[in-house]
Amino acid sequence: MGGRTRLIVVLSMFAAVALTSKAQYVFPITKDEPTKQFYTTIDIGAAVETPVNLLLDLGTNLTWANCRKIKSLSSLRLVRCQSSTCKAIPGSGCDYSRNICLYQQPNPFGKNSSVTSRVVQDTATSSTVSFRPFIFSCAAVNKPQGLPPPVAGILGLSTGEYTFWRQVTKKFNIIPQFALCLPSSGTTGNFYIGGLSYSVPSSATVMRVSSGEYFMVVESIYVDGTPLSLNASLLNGGAKLSTVVPYTVLHTDIYNALAQAFTLKAKANGISQVPSVAPFKNCFDARAAAGKNMPVIEIGLPGNMREVRWTFHGTNTVVNINKKVICLAFTDGGMKPKENIVIGTYQLQNYYLTFDMSRTELRLSESLLFHNTSCSS
Repeated sequence: MGGRTRLIVVLSMFAAVALTSKAQYVFPITKDEPTKQFYTTIDIGAAVETPVNLLLDLGTNLTWANCRKIKSLSSLRLVRCQSSTCKAIPGSGCDYSRNICLYQQPNPFGKNSSVTSRVVQDTATSSTVSFRPFIFSCAAVNKPQGLPPPVAGILGLSTGEYTFWRQVTKKFNIIPQFALCLPSSGTTGNFYIGGLSYSVPSSATVMRVSSGEYFMVVESIYVDGTPLSLNASLLNGGAKLSTVVPYTVLHTDIYNALAQAFTLKAKANGISQVPSVAPFKNCFDARAAAGKNMPVIEIGLPGNMREVRWTFHGTNTVVNINKKVICLAFTDGGMKPKENIVIGTYQLQNYYLTFDMSRTELRLSESLLFHNTSCSS
């Protein structure tokens, strides 16, 4: 992982405070079809609750909201410069003339400049939980470019001390973990904080953290059980997990090896290649693929005394363009990307993913589709 270091989570156990594994708070996940982005809805405010749609982002530290969308600001309170809260937020600053804590909120899409916003606190409520103070940043400006129209901000899910899930687990003294089940369509996916009982088989792998973002350690990549021939250095950085990148992005050398192996297997199954459709480079005849199995892609990960393989089948490996064309749902990120592998949301759909920071562990379920269910049902 180069300069990346594994996050060590130290839990302080007190006689009067017991962490529980079964406490669970559930929030809905909605997929915005045009942008392929995912958001949840929480109510902000004590006197007058306002439902606010917030984009799920594993890379954002402090939740951001456009406070012009909140109906009443009567219960909202500013966080002051010299407060312990302001001092504990990485990257925070101050407007000393008004004694207001400020935060530079970066755009997760890499577009536009960051937004300077005030750090505030209010009450956050859902159908399963309500708590105060909820610390977030409040900016009365238009949302950053790239956010879906229904969304008024970003829900921070990184490893920071003031991310949304961390605030909930600290408030209620529960295991520091959360889980996502991203739907392929509809509005019935779920975001869980606290314990999650799996209804399908799952496996655990080590998780690494860099700059607050989540990475998996990748040992190998397979197509139909055959490992790709790759320079080992291409896998050294691991794979970043993203809830804002719609399709997995790969270093050119990894992409070319994967696409070549996938295409050869597809052709051997009688599935012919057709001209590419941007942003995808390798596309196939959907009519020829009807009723046939597409090649299976697997990512080899370190497990407990054995390799864990995260398996992607047809619904997570190819995307339907139209009735005649399907394409390999991975994209070429060029020869000098920031990360060589970024796992996008198309590959994350219909899996339970649990981020357990008490063990620095990522738990992956089998695809729910192979158990006659999904994150949408």
